[in-house]
Amino acid sequence: MSKFLRIFLSLRLLVVLALALCAPAFSVAPALAQNAQVGTASGLPIPRFVSMRNAPTNVRVGPGTNYDIAFTFLRPGVPVEITAEFDTWRRIRDVEGDEGWVHQNLVVGDRTALVAPWQAEGPIALRVAAGPESAVRAWLSPNMLVSVRTCTGTACEIRLSHTGPDGHATTYQGFVAQETLWGVYEGEVFD
Repeated sequence: MSKFLRIFLSLRLLVVLALALCAPAFSVAPALAQNAQVGTASGLPIPRFVSMRNAPTNVRVGPGTNYDIAFTFLRPGVPVEITAEFDTWRRIRDVEGDEGWVHQNLVVGDRTALVAPWQAEGPIALRVAAGPESAVRAWLSPNMLVSVRTCTGTACEIRLSHTGPDGHATTYQGFVAQETLWGVYEGEVFD
């Protein structure tokens, strides 16, 4: 057997072993990660959640300032989902399903979420720990905007500030069931 053939077979064996060792890591990845595409402009996954940097922010019907304004965000920090990229423009979707284009500078990677925006009323438990049996720290209302710190796939650690009728601001931090948030994916895990 020639030296070249021995080296080729050795390298082939190494590649097969490497793929075999990596396969379990890929099989336990969330379905979202397996189906996610990568943005041609940013190299980041698509779709992905980000938040609006400023308000007011105009959302356009196409990727450029020469396109008409589709709608305007009036509140900063609102979560949106990036569904496509074109150069420095990002197509986004809001909680109501409306889509449009914004410049990349108008969104940030900070993770925010809306608490149960599909509910008209009813409290959502903010717990002291991630488990559903842990003590309740506070009750949250639907559509509250929260900052998302981490997610385990079933629960997310969040933070929010609330100003009471007396004008006193209080900051709350705790855990909510991941399924109660719009701004994170089902089963998504991050620190």
